[in-house]
Amino acid sequence: MNTTSQTDTAALDEQDCPEGNYPPDSPCFGMGAGRPRAADKAARRAALLQTAGRLFLEKGYSKVSLEMIAREAHVAVRTIYVKFGGKAGLLNAVIEDGRAHFFGGMENMETDPRAMEDILNDFAVRFLELISLPTFASLHRMVVAEAKSTPELAETFFEAGPQRTRKELGRFFARPDVRAQLRADVRPELLPVFLLNCIMGDQMTRLLFPSERQPTTDELRARAAEGLDLFLRGVRR
Repeated sequence: MNTTSQTDTAALDEQDCPEGNYPPDSPCFGMGAGRPRAADKAARRAALLQTAGRLFLEKGYSKVSLEMIAREAHVAVRTIYVKFGGKAGLLNAVIEDGRAHFFGGMENMETDPRAMEDILNDFAVRFLELISLPTFASLHRMVVAEAKSTPELAETFFEAGPQRTRKELGRFFARPDVRAQLRADVRPELLPVFLLNCIMGDQMTRLLFPSERQPTTDELRARAAEGLDLFLRGVRR
């Protein structure tokens, strides 16, 4: 395993924006040489992930190289390897950042003291907001199209997205106070999958035939309430 010290990482950060003239839309515009501040590092990271995500969706995961991403994001290729471990790690970070935008402000489901219905409704609305994004549909179609030829793409997507969500829901349903409200004859591992299917509804059709109109917040809330009601009617004691 390749290891890099903190000093090496700091030096690589300095290479992200070497001296030169950058266009106004570059994350390096207006920055001088030297060690970047924390805010600058965060801005550069965000710009790198945005660039990588855009290129993945525009060209396809397998057709995008780290050199291409590094060139457009004005960073060193080695920086990407050090910080993300390679292209799969970069995609994982893109997915995690997108997911955090919707779930970052949500209470930890394992310790949230609210009623079960309130916690699940909060999750359902945020989840629907996420999967209703045009970029999510594009990402999902890209994964399906390239899964056979590029297994690391499918594995990375599944681990960073669906699998992580299922694990978090599984820990929530394992809470003694929550489990006591659910039917004992329903296998615990089925609960996250059943909930997600109830919330998503006919998601595959939406992916195959995307609508030009984005659902409103009220429409998403109504879908979340309907799906959650169906789920609870099936699993509650």
